[in-house]
Amino acid sequence: MNEENYQPETLAVRAGTARSQFGEHSEAMFLTSSFVFDSAAQAAARFIGEQPGNIYSRFTNPSVTMFEERLAALEGAEQCIATASGMAAILSCVMGVLKAGDHIVASVSLFGSTVNLFNNVIKKFGVETTYVSATDVAEWQAAVRPNSRLFFLETPSNPLTEISDIAAIAAVAKNCGALLAVDNCFCTPILQRPLEMGADIVIHSATKYIDGQGRVLGGAVLGNRKNLEGVYGFLRTTGPTMSAFNAWIFLKGLETLKLRMDAHSANALELARWLEAQPNVARVFYPGLPSHPQHVLAMRQQKTGGGIVSFEVKGGKDAAWRVIDATKMLSITANLGDTRTTICHSASTTHARISPEARAAAGITDGLIRIAVGLEAVVDIQHDLRGLAG
Repeated sequence: MNEENYQPETLAVRAGTARSQFGEHSEAMFLTSSFVFDSAAQAAARFIGEQPGNIYSRFTNPSVTMFEERLAALEGAEQCIATASGMAAILSCVMGVLKAGDHIVASVSLFGSTVNLFNNVIKKFGVETTYVSATDVAEWQAAVRPNSRLFFLETPSNPLTEISDIAAIAAVAKNCGALLAVDNCFCTPILQRPLEMGADIVIHSATKYIDGQGRVLGGAVLGNRKNLEGVYGFLRTTGPTMSAFNAWIFLKGLETLKLRMDAHSANALELARWLEAQPNVARVFYPGLPSHPQHVLAMRQQKTGGGIVSFEVKGGKDAAWRVIDATKMLSITANLGDTRTTICHSASTTHARISPEARAAAGITDGLIRIAVGLEAVVDIQHDLRGLAG
């Protein structure tokens, strides 16, 4: 199929489909560790890259390839490399494009595990990171060094949904010869396509919205083949690989991605408006609200505000925990992107392993609660937040 002629919801169902000799309608699941060759010559040709084809499921598997091609079509990318998790995607990206002595400029508003990866793992290999404001482009420019090779941000950010100006930051990166990687987990390609705005690499935790039902782990790195050459080499050698079973689950998840993202977004906007009216809520963070500091930018970059709503309650940690503990239906878990609404206290979960100073710099207070709005009736979600009544 000519993927340029189809809409996202069609690509999410049809792109990347490859049928075996049996002509199955639903994508097959190839649960095998290796593949048999017709001859020694064919095996040799495949191993050195002279002939395309499957070799070993650490780096070639038909189920995984179908997922990669479908997600690449949705993002408008030349290539997608699937990984075992979202963090494996970030690790593969960094290890694939950087070397010892290189420098990263990163948003201060990053997922806690990403900060720990940069500070505690990548740093050991001689790569330093400077953290800057997610929203102040001048800080990105000021942080540039002669050895800056990668800009890294997530927009919207976790958990405050800060919006970075992708095009403006991409221009700074291009001017200094660095690549811009954008974590697009919160939006998915249904709501935002960073490559069209100048980003070089897109990162996904497929565990979240791409699966959509909290079943399996996976990640992806997308971009053009030149930029991802080292990423593929890293995955082929070290093996942070997506399983064929998980790839098959993600293929099924992609089929409903457009429908779910529209529904998540509509529910989140309704809940965010309701939260703004609650007396015990000090502030609501949601890009779809006019009160959001980057609302205009968000509506230019994204199709909707997305499914994540964060808010501060009056009374700090104790009050936040009371609200969370009073819920009966919502799932108290740090995962997101599920059909079920999830709720968590970011300071003591997703960002607990970074320093108090880093949390403060990222604006994550003890009174902050993050909700990943699911597909339940919004009135039932509101009722379950009865703890906001005091």
